[in-house]
Amino acid sequence: MTRTTLPPQVAPPEFALSDHLPAAIVGVDVVALPVLTGSGDDGPTLGPGAADVADLLDLDLVGIAELHRMTGAVGETATVAVPDGSPANPALRLVVLVGVGSGAPTELRRAGAALAKAVKDREAVAASVPAVAEDAEHGLEAFVVGTMLGSFGFHWRSGGPQTRPVRKVVLAMGAGVEAGVEAGRASVARAVAVGGAGWRARQLATVPSNLKNPAWLAEQAEEMAAASDLTCRVWDADELAAEGFGGIVGVGQASDSPPRLIRLDYTPAGVSARAAKKLPTVVLVGKGITFDSGGLSLKPGQSMVSMKRDMTGGAVVLSTMAALADVGCPVRVVGLVPAAENAVSGGALRPGDVVKHWGGRTSEVTNTDAEGRLVLADALAYAVAELDPAVIVDVATLTGAAKVALGQQVAGLFATDDVLAERLGGAGERAGEPLWRLPLFAGYGDKLASKVADADNAPGGPGAIMAALFLQRFVGDVPWAHLDIASVGDVEKEWHEWTVGPSGFGARALLTWLGTEAPTDGIG
Repeated sequence: MTRTTLPPQVAPPEFALSDHLPAAIVGVDVVALPVLTGSGDDGPTLGPGAADVADLLDLDLVGIAELHRMTGAVGETATVAVPDGSPANPALRLVVLVGVGSGAPTELRRAGAALAKAVKDREAVAASVPAVAEDAEHGLEAFVVGTMLGSFGFHWRSGGPQTRPVRKVVLAMGAGVEAGVEAGRASVARAVAVGGAGWRARQLATVPSNLKNPAWLAEQAEEMAAASDLTCRVWDADELAAEGFGGIVGVGQASDSPPRLIRLDYTPAGVSARAAKKLPTVVLVGKGITFDSGGLSLKPGQSMVSMKRDMTGGAVVLSTMAALADVGCPVRVVGLVPAAENAVSGGALRPGDVVKHWGGRTSEVTNTDAEGRLVLADALAYAVAELDPAVIVDVATLTGAAKVALGQQVAGLFATDDVLAERLGGAGERAGEPLWRLPLFAGYGDKLASKVADADNAPGGPGAIMAALFLQRFVGDVPWAHLDIASVGDVEKEWHEWTVGPSGFGARALLTWLGTEAPTDGIG
């Protein structure tokens, strides 16, 4: 039988930093200039480099902005064709005016995404858009991330992709970058790592499940480990059964694609084995359900259409692990992805069955469509007993209740430690992946009672909270956070850097947190 293979995919743009403004950059076919909001009765203001481009091309760019009724609001764009180029740059064909608001990092990230959409299929763009940032480091990083993710595309068409991202973006910062070229390059490199993790998580979540099964996901993890100097271990179905991972085995037992457990380990570069043992360990756990039919508690047909992305949490953990070195993460990190396909067959897990998790706890399965918490429970129990974690964070498209509570632009955050919740919430805000803390209300705990097992996996009640309370029983006293990203798992319409389809939500927030100087200090 011929193996299904993914066709070649589009790549994100390449980025280069320049101390020139756009008019001085040759060989690009697009120039992008910022438009800021005015104050009071003032109209929009054109930013750095606009006057030089206007003189070079003999264009009234202010008048063009007014003709397009630009206000400088973030995300606005207006294009001007330049069919004959310029004497200095015959390749030039287009000028793009981009609204940047006040130039805050969030606005620059969104401006980058707007620019990316306006310059698809172009060869190269010289952009002075991030030069308006008051906070040069974070503004530059935000613009690069937004431009990358606004360019995202995925295809499985016989004729290739319908559009391609612009190949190269020259960050034309002008004289303002001269004093901090190295810092600017470091910001760009960090941004490419963070944006790249978001891209990879999004791509993994978008791959159809006729290719993406647990074994394929494990292969991707092994490739990432080899490229990123991580160690990798994969448990196969027989090993999982022999070692007592009953939740993962139970969820995956109906599928022709057996389950896996993936483990990746990161240690900061240059740290000796002895010193590494003294570093705190953060464990990241990502739900890796490569397709979710609901099992015998079958989902409605329309609800299954997007279930190739039910491994988004796993994709986020894998993508985060691969980028830790690039953001300078100073602590040890272990990533665990319990991967299974929740299928239907004569061997399927049944409502009323009892599974025994790693470590001995048991769960009565009253709903086979509440499978994510069963596989996560095994990984959490293993992490607590075997990895001596200082902090555990799990990420999962876990409950539809999170979407009911929060809509589709913010994810749910549960945490047993206030400092951890604050760190993750702040990181999510800075990264453009907002998290809203929800209560681990102990008063609902008695709803988890089962007549035959330690817990009922789907007892009813407030769905997102009940799922979190179920998982909490497997982490003991270890500081723990649970990110329920089901609310943001799918993007239904283009919205700034979010493109339609699986979102890959969470990698940017985790890397922003783990890339700080002391991510675990004060926790616990």
